[in-house]
Amino acid sequence: MVLSTQSILERITATVTEMPLASGRKFTFRAMGTLCQVTFYPTDSRVAGEQFKAATIRWVAEFEARYSRFLPDSLVSLINQSAGKNWVELDEEADRLLALCHELFFLTRGAFDPTAMPLIKLWNWKSTPPVIPSDADIQATKQIVGWNKVQRRKGSIYLPREGMSIDLGGIGKEYAVDRVMQIAAQHGLANVLVDFGQDLFMRGTPPSKPAWHIGLEDPAQPGKCWVSLAVRDRAVATSGDYLRNFQINGRRYGHIIDPRTGYPVDNGCRAVSVIAPNCTIAGILSTSAFILGPTEGLNLIGNYMGADGCIITDNTRHETRKFHEYVTH
Repeated sequence: MVLSTQSILERITATVTEMPLASGRKFTFRAMGTLCQVTFYPTDSRVAGEQFKAATIRWVAEFEARYSRFLPDSLVSLINQSAGKNWVELDEEADRLLALCHELFFLTRGAFDPTAMPLIKLWNWKSTPPVIPSDADIQATKQIVGWNKVQRRKGSIYLPREGMSIDLGGIGKEYAVDRVMQIAAQHGLANVLVDFGQDLFMRGTPPSKPAWHIGLEDPAQPGKCWVSLAVRDRAVATSGDYLRNFQINGRRYGHIIDPRTGYPVDNGCRAVSVIAPNCTIAGILSTSAFILGPTEGLNLIGNYMGADGCIITDNTRHETRKFHEYVTH
């Protein structure tokens, strides 16, 4: 793990760039398979900003080394390799993160399921042309999917069936955004925007402005925004399949799998954006609402305290009661 962390730290550090801002700073880097951007306006010395930047990059490298399923010596890989064999011990943060997965599985009525990786692998998006798995293969794979099958006790986890696997891709990037915001607070930074692959968390405000302004992409016209939001002390996450999909025999298949059915979501949703108290919740609510569909999804968002959102379907928009309060156009 130490070797992995060091090599990942070196890889991330090699991608770091800094962009000067009037009275502020912005640095970017590539990690966790995406572009990460951090903008902040320090109220103190440059030393605090440098320390925050170094602490952020170090923490992200350690997080990726520990939780990436693509690294053979990561904790996630160890858990998956031990499926059907033995329990795996967890440190305090890993135990807390997996306990959060447990809570979110039930909050989302199974739409968020960290054990869905066997189904995602079954739908091989990298094949050309894409191959549609058989109903029999999907039903067989579902036998090794389901967070309710996972056994947990304080400080350890066990996947009871060989072939089971977990993947924190549905929560990891958003969790990392929240932790970097905590690191910013520890360094005395109050006006910060953290953006990891367009999962965002905004604290405070930019200079001389009442809020941070962000645009939401139009799924019907990728690259263009359909609305601008004014946000402070909130996170924003968007889920959608409008960029990654294919058609076979006239039927459209998106890349977001419903772990309850084993099939790609097919309910007319194209994008869901959620504003929430933190990025983890915003991300989970946006993806889960996309899977649940406009009616049930909007109820899920609206019933979470401090959350608002918008669900865009093929022909309409569905908004929670207070979503319009963030809209600036």
